[in-house]
Amino acid sequence: MNTENTPEIDIIKASQSKISQVDFDNLTFGNTFTDHMLVCDFKEGQWQKPVIKPYEPFLIDPSAKVFHYGQAIFEGMKAYRDANNQVWLFRPDQNMDRFNKSATRLAMPEVPKDIFIGGLKQLVALEEQWVKGGKGNSLYIRPFMIAVGSGVIAQPSTQYRFMIILSPAKSYYSGEVKVIIAEHYSRAANGGIGAAKAAGNYSAQFYPTKLANEQGFQQIIWTDDATHTKLEEAGTMNVFFRINDTLITAPTSERILDGVTRKSLLDIAQKEGIQVDVRSLTVDELVKAAQDGSLKEMFGAGTAAVVSPIKGFQYQEHYYELTPQDQPMALFLKEKLTNIQYKLEDDPFGWTVHV
Repeated sequence: MNTENTPEIDIIKASQSKISQVDFDNLTFGNTFTDHMLVCDFKEGQWQKPVIKPYEPFLIDPSAKVFHYGQAIFEGMKAYRDANNQVWLFRPDQNMDRFNKSATRLAMPEVPKDIFIGGLKQLVALEEQWVKGGKGNSLYIRPFMIAVGSGVIAQPSTQYRFMIILSPAKSYYSGEVKVIIAEHYSRAANGGIGAAKAAGNYSAQFYPTKLANEQGFQQIIWTDDATHTKLEEAGTMNVFFRINDTLITAPTSERILDGVTRKSLLDIAQKEGIQVDVRSLTVDELVKAAQDGSLKEMFGAGTAAVVSPIKGFQYQEHYYELTPQDQPMALFLKEKLTNIQYKLEDDPFGWTVHV
């Protein structure tokens, strides 16, 4: 195991592993968890000693501020096993940096690198049997932090709990995705917390997404809160559009999450000579491109699915279906990225980190 950034951690091992009870061929994403978790508390103005312990529920005061004022943030990452039986993380520094930006935005303490990266490496190393080989198999990593200080006065907590839990995962296939473009509801607003991976961002999406599901759509493409004319994200993912042979995606902002998959796909596209245009695409431009046939592809990008192709979209009661491409750019970029993650191709960017 790489000992870089490794803190002193108390390790309490589970008396018995439950791995033999898990059907790794039939996993529901995010429902099965490994034997251990990392826990580190912040109190009296400083981080305490981390502990890796058996995965289990824990007690929390009913007045904990996470319940009343929503101080909760998280990240999504993965570990992969290559053909040489080595386990790798993918750009964990980017997740840590974004996590700490989220923490700052919600008036929470930043997690030091030795606890976040060092603790993560020790936890994944302990659970390395849960990282199954073969492309498509991975170990999903969920770091999160909640406010555990008690009291219902409306002010930031003074006590927090940082945790990492792990969940084995298989290839995430969402089927044919049809989306509807938001005309009323917003994911985020200028000056808000859209750029943070805050729990409240996701709960606020559930109701409008439920309405979209009832109309036969799997996701919503969110538009800007002020005018609803600029295309921003697709569901919980960043979104890309291919018009002719140019790949377009919105720039990050206070409203748009700085996705690790997003920035990785952009770097790969530029390296492969694909024309990239990072700008706000308007709804009118999208509709016009769909009508004249220059809209070739749309796809979401995120940790769970990596790339999720979009079959068609609806706007103002009109549905536009895309013509399938013989050589889709979405699948080309996904293949390139996953080949780096599984060490099937060279990593020219230095993104992979050995555990």
